[in-house]
Formats: sequence, C-alpha cells, structure tokens
Amino acid sequence: MCTHSIKSNIKRLDILKYFVKDSRVIKFSKLHMRERDRLNSALSANTNTRCYASLSDEQKDKIANGPDLGDFISGEVNLDDYHGTESIKRKKGERLRLPSWLKTNIPIGKNYHRLKRNLRDLKLHTVCEEARCPNIGECWGGGGEGTATATIMVLGDTCTRGCRFCSVKTARNPPPPDPDEPVNTARAIADWGLDYVVLTSVDRDDLADGGASHFAQTVREIKKSNDSILVECLTPDFRGDMKCVEAVVDSGLDVYAHNVETVEDLQLLVRDPRANYKQSLSILNHVKVYKPDMVTKTSIMLGLGESDEQVMRVLEDLRKLDVDCVTLGQYMQPTKRHIKVKEYVHPDKFAYWEDVGNKLGFAYTASGPLVRSSYKAGEFYLKNLLRRNRNETTLDSATVT
Repeated sequence: MCTHSIKSNIKRLDILKYFVKDSRVIKFSKLHMRERDRLNSALSANTNTRCYASLSDEQKDKIANGPDLGDFISGEVNLDDYHGTESIKRKKGERLRLPSWLKTNIPIGKNYHRLKRNLRDLKLHTVCEEARCPNIGECWGGGGEGTATATIMVLGDTCTRGCRFCSVKTARNPPPPDPDEPVNTARAIADWGLDYVVLTSVDRDDLADGGASHFAQTVREIKKSNDSILVECLTPDFRGDMKCVEAVVDSGLDVYAHNVETVEDLQLLVRDPRANYKQSLSILNHVKVYKPDMVTKTSIMLGLGESDEQVMRVLEDLRKLDVDCVTLGQYMQPTKRHIKVKEYVHPDKFAYWEDVGNKLGFAYTASGPLVRSSYKAGEFYLKNLLRRNRNETTLDSATVT
C-alpha cells in the first residue's frame, strides 16, 4: 500500500469514530485503535516509498501509433471509428456531437487577416463574427474564387431582442448608431474591391424607425462610391412597420432579404416573442407589392425539431408570395446557453430540399449543412441573375425610347 493510501485510510478512520453511537462505541473504539496502529506501522515502513501509476504496454502502443489532434481537426480521422469513443458519446441532456460534414478549417490566410484589420480600423462589425458563422474562413479568405466576402452588420453589435438561436449581444438600450458608419462601410467595401455586398443589422426596437433610415443611408453611400456594386440587405422586421420597409427598398438596393428563420410551429420556441411567422411573411409580401421587380430572399434553419411537412408548408407559403430565393442550412448551437440542436440533418436531406425548391419554382435554392442566408455560393448566382435583369431593363428602356 502506498503512503498516500495509508494516510487516507487513517484520516477516514478518524472521521468515522465521530459517527458511531450508543452501544457500538466501545467495540468500535477497540477496532479503531487496532486498525490505526496497523496503518501507522505500515506508514513507517513506507516512508521512503512512492506510488507509481502507469498505462499498460497495449495502451501506450495505441497512443503512440494513433491519431493526433491535427488529424481530428483536419477531418482525416472519423471519430466514430476511433477506439475509445465510448467516453465521448452523447449522454442524456448533453449536446449532440458534431458530425464530420460540419467540420470546417480554422480561419487563416492573407485575405482573412487583412479584412479583419480593416474592419477594426473602421470600427465596423460583421455578422460573420457576431453570429460565429462556420464559413468565416472560406468567405473572408476568398475560397476558390479569390474574392473575399463579408456580411457587414450595421446599427452596432448589440440587439434589442433575444432570439434563442443567436449569439449576438443583447440589451434594452444599446448605444446609439455610429453616424460615420454608412461612410466607413462604403469606404471598406471600396478598399476590398467587392462587386457584391450583403448588409444586415441587429434589431433596434429602441429607435423610432427601427434603424431603417440608417440602413438606407448606408446603401446610398455604397452606391455613391460605385453604382455597379450589387447590394443585398438582410433586414429585421421593423416591428411590422411597412413604411420602414419601403424606406430601405427605395434606397437603391438590389436584393431584399428577410429571414423567417424556422417553421411556423417553432417560432415561439426559437425566436424572440416580438418576431413571428406571419409578420415575416407580410414583409416579404409587401416588398413584392411595393416593387414587383425587387429580388426577395429568405432563409430557414433545419435541425430544430421540425418535420418534413412543416418545412414543405413554409416553402409553399414563400412561393405563394413570389419569393425568389431561399436558403436552407443547419442550425448550430453557438453556446450552451442557446437552444440545443435536435438533429444534424444529413447532406442528402439538404439535397432533397434543394430539389424541392427548384421544382416549386424558386429562382434560386441553396440548401446544405453549412449554407447560410448570406453564404457566398448564392451571391455568385445572384450577381449573374441581377446583371441579367439589369440588362433586360436597359434593353426594354431602349426599345421604348
């Protein structure tokens, strides 16, 4: 027996004697003294002894010849096939383990760091960082296309609402919007040399117009710097105020996006109570009524416990309102404080929904585990769609003239 174990047993005996009552006291005292003497003798004999614990030779071989951390990060090793995963399998109440198709590389690269520095210098925020988007490395780094893309978040980095899926900071009275933000945003976009830009914002229920005028001013500054830049605005619901929606539409943007986020039956569970399904649909509908040629877009998260029938109902509702583009992506729990993932939807299922969207008549359907409402894969398509629409408008005007 090692020294540490002997000392522990002596301490345990000293504690136990205070819990023995009545007629057992005398009997226990004799046993206690006898055992304590035996342990003290053993302690004296083990004064210069140490207790060593070691892995077996078989365990050492497995560690030496097994994968390292880099293999798991790169995805070269499937965690399900690795010996010893019994201890990391999900237990009741724990978060689901991330499947291989959702693992992304750590963001690196010259473009990524340049863009990050530029944002800090101009005091700008991006939804890429605030919402912990898994595509940040690919979009900021430029991916295979070589063009870096960032979704700029105007009106500050603090939201007045608290949706259970979103990791953006919240407060009842956030700081006032930066008056220089529209100009700084236009300057940043000019420095990056982008030809397609996504603007989004936090909810600002503390402002009279929900920040619509600030949104519109940012679009105008971008267009002033370069009219050929295509601008997509992913807006909040402005508390259902259609005058605010019209102010953004009239700013000169090219795509109006507003997300329904999830199926109708899960709205109260997932979104802030001030947001709701019908209000989101009414905004998308009003944009089309107010300006029929405006391209509209929305996004849905999967993996929150929705059924196929519920997803189909959302897609059908959107097509009835003539929404042009829809994206479907996997919900990812940003922190333990947020709503848990119910299911990691398989890529084959996302492919199925993309096929359904195309058959329903959407001009563009992007569906995949890592697809987000402003994911750049959609932007390349939208650039071509919008330029084609512009050319058709120019030809129509020339014909009329």
